[in-house]
Amino acid sequence: MSKILVIGAGGVSSVAIHKMAQLSDDFKEITLASRTIDNCKKIQQQIKKKYNFNINIEELDADNISETSKIISKYTPELVVNLALPYQDLNIMQACLNKNVNYLDTANYETRDEAKFEYKWQWELNNKFKEKNLMGLLGSGFDPGVTNVYTAYIKKHYLDEIHYLDILDCNGGDHGQHFATNFNPEINIREITQKSKFYKNGKWITGDPLSKKIEFDFPEVGKRNMYLMYHEELESLVKNFSDLKQARFWMTFGDQYLNYLNVLENVGLTSIKPIKFKNMDIIPLEFLKEVLPDPKTLGKNTEGKTCIGTIISGLKDKKIKTIYCYNVCDHEKCFKEVESQAVSYTTGVPAMIGSLLILNKTWFKPGVWNLEQFDPDPFIDALKLYGLPNKIVELDTPLSF
Repeated sequence: MSKILVIGAGGVSSVAIHKMAQLSDDFKEITLASRTIDNCKKIQQQIKKKYNFNINIEELDADNISETSKIISKYTPELVVNLALPYQDLNIMQACLNKNVNYLDTANYETRDEAKFEYKWQWELNNKFKEKNLMGLLGSGFDPGVTNVYTAYIKKHYLDEIHYLDILDCNGGDHGQHFATNFNPEINIREITQKSKFYKNGKWITGDPLSKKIEFDFPEVGKRNMYLMYHEELESLVKNFSDLKQARFWMTFGDQYLNYLNVLENVGLTSIKPIKFKNMDIIPLEFLKEVLPDPKTLGKNTEGKTCIGTIISGLKDKKIKTIYCYNVCDHEKCFKEVESQAVSYTTGVPAMIGSLLILNKTWFKPGVWNLEQFDPDPFIDALKLYGLPNKIVELDTPLSF
């Protein structure tokens, strides 16, 4: 009997639990825990109505290792799926170590007081997980996650050596709002406003946020402006594929979104430094999060498609080849299936798949790992089966930018 504890009750969590409930033979018992119990109740009601499947719910402050440990003891899950805030990763991992349970997340740890994304703190727990015969799987979303799997898949099936990697993330959807983020605004804005960074010839090269722009024609979406950013999977991919000479990450943003973001930055509302307000310390970005639209409410009115993939150039039989592997996901189809938009769907589905592969032992190895360190084929097969099929095309030439 597979028992699972999901921590966090946002849009990604809702999708993951919908997909788990669709596979009730594999996910026999699901417990959902979050600081926001009302969100848990809403998901619980949706799952009961749609699948006639009962999930347990609990109120939990995941910053508190003791509280998390108690809930793990109460429900004895085989796996904890961390879909909460990335600040909480280390505390949740420690609770898993305390109670001897496997761990999975979709985003790497970051500190509250600095927008800095690094795996090192989680990788340092590798030996502790090994000693307890436990597995920790890091970054089982889309990017990071599926993009890591795409890279491993291309290396396994299409190229002998991979030299140039570009990850392209396009959300071509329209939610009808003046300004909103498609996932947690606090995390989203921290990610976007940090310095850009990419890997080239053994060095990391940094630049100002959103300072490099390229127009790209995305399949089934069309031409969009994409911006060079830093994204966490670059760190693990460069580490695990030593033949990489360059690795970059790009994300699309519309002009209206960036104009609003600039205004918010200029008036200080994206700052993560505490300020005094009525004798209280508040963090402007946390306040901003509370007044922006909740991403979970956007799905009903969101139209259009996402297109996320990897373009990799390298050698096959000593000849240069360039392979583009990508997925296109439709916002309206996602909402019809699981009552969420495609940005949540493309992260929630891989979270379910990673969980499934751990539970059925297809992917199981004691220690702390990233997705590209496993055989990509079972994950690719599951993506096709559960709603995120990939397409692969060979480009005539490497990217010119």
